[in-house]
Amino acid sequence: MTASRFDRLGRLIGVRDHSDCALPLVGALVPTCHGNDDGNKGKDTNVRGVVNTPTPDMPDPVEIQQVPYPEPADDQVLLQVGAFSVNRGELALIANRRPGWRPGQDVAGVVLREAADGSGPPVGTRVVGMVDQAGWAEQVALSTSRLTALPDEVSIEQAAALPMAGLTALRTLRLGGDLLGRRVLITGANGGVGRFHIELAAAAGARVTAVTTRLDKADELTALGADSVVGTVGDAEDTFHLVQESVGGSSLVDAIAKIAPRGTVVVLGNSSNEPAPISVYDFIGHEGARLQNYMSYQAGQADDADLRILVELVASGRLNPTLGHVADWTELNSALIALRERKIEGGKVVLTVPHTA
Repeated sequence: MTASRFDRLGRLIGVRDHSDCALPLVGALVPTCHGNDDGNKGKDTNVRGVVNTPTPDMPDPVEIQQVPYPEPADDQVLLQVGAFSVNRGELALIANRRPGWRPGQDVAGVVLREAADGSGPPVGTRVVGMVDQAGWAEQVALSTSRLTALPDEVSIEQAAALPMAGLTALRTLRLGGDLLGRRVLITGANGGVGRFHIELAAAAGARVTAVTTRLDKADELTALGADSVVGTVGDAEDTFHLVQESVGGSSLVDAIAKIAPRGTVVVLGNSSNEPAPISVYDFIGHEGARLQNYMSYQAGQADDADLRILVELVASGRLNPTLGHVADWTELNSALIALRERKIEGGKVVLTVPHTA
């Protein structure tokens, strides 16, 4: 994928001086602020953030550096980030974006400054949300249409695992319509999106078949709601009303062979990085089936309502984010390597950002 295509994913966030504010450890909800912005002009007002460093002389793909304070727009809060998660698609972004670009989309933390237009939650509120980029930092500007408040039952780490993976699973399942009693096939089922797919589809009344190369995780996937777990799409029995296809290549070709007439194959990823040769003749016996593409950056809707659905499901115990790897954000490069080399046991990679008073 070319850099020009990646440029569609977001905009850079501006900067502003907020050196008068400090927030205690996440869990102590109320930040303390002293003075005003004008009284701090000229001081060192940087915070720390993750910066892309994909150059031959840099041993690691990213580095924590001093970055300017974010400057929230009127409809944005200033968030003290307590944790963020890594999505597999961000590995490609890091590899393709220029040095100095700042990655990160899924964030959770505490509101340090409320939105100027009054549209968001007050200072001290724990929230989860999504930004286009620059989210892997101590502080970030977060639009009030892309966040929701967290109940006490949901931890910061659980919340950080939700935005991209949870929203993708929720919205792509909706493309299949009413799932009650329907057969649903999920590829890449042991990953962050796949595990959410299983739980949400099962909650909607679907009969779920999970596909994963990690058959040693079959018991875990069954516990999430899968009726059966198989190693390949070809091993799945019968046909399906809905297929969630995130692997690509031969997996996508095989998915077409498993779709019922007038069923839907949602194409949402290509983790294999392989092309899929498809012919009109592949649809003989599957007449009326459709391939439906899903691109998260063109979802075309506000995130707050759907994030609220996910958070409420977690709070009630009906959705269980699998935290496959949790570490301090200073260990981010090791986590990125483990994710790229598929050494994560399953679920989401979450990094915590500690703060001192």
